[in-house]
Amino acid sequence: MKKTILFIALVAATGAMFAQKKTTTSGSINFDATTSLDQLPKAENKTVIAAIDPKKGTLAFEVIMKNFTFGNPRIQEHFNGPKWLDSEKFPTATFSGNITNPTAVNFSKDGTYDAEVAGDLTIHGVTKQVKTTGKIVVNGKVVSVNAEFSIKLEDYSVDGPQIGAGKIAKEPKITVAADMQ
Repeated sequence: MKKTILFIALVAATGAMFAQKKTTTSGSINFDATTSLDQLPKAENKTVIAAIDPKKGTLAFEVIMKNFTFGNPRIQEHFNGPKWLDSEKFPTATFSGNITNPTAVNFSKDGTYDAEVAGDLTIHGVTKQVKTTGKIVVNGKVVSVNAEFSIKLEDYSVDGPQIGAGKIAKEPKITVAADMQ
């Protein structure tokens, strides 16, 4: 009987521990590198893995580079090719960071909160510190995260003839959205 009670208590404690972290495998990241010369370098990836730990204020994303889809298959080929992001050699991009204003977000109360986030963004094998602002929406057991920011491709050693020719923005806009449970 004591073993049964101990087992039930252990299962309940483990469930409570895992319930704190919110995750998804269907977040999205949009990549917009359009310029006045070319409106086609836009892509979306809807298979982003994301996690947030409300107790610790940590946030993480991982994206498979080949899962970005472009309207033009030729641009997608360039994007994944060795002269651009070299997705064979660098198959993922990751972000790992913290909410830097944790008291501004109340994860136990439904609402929309302005969040400041800082952490390490790794693209093309290069890791850089980034800071951005975004929205965290708490709605019952679902936590939604939305942010928009730009990166400098040269900071991540990404170059190519299309960038130099002005057909690809040197500072593309990145939009992140994830609903986590």
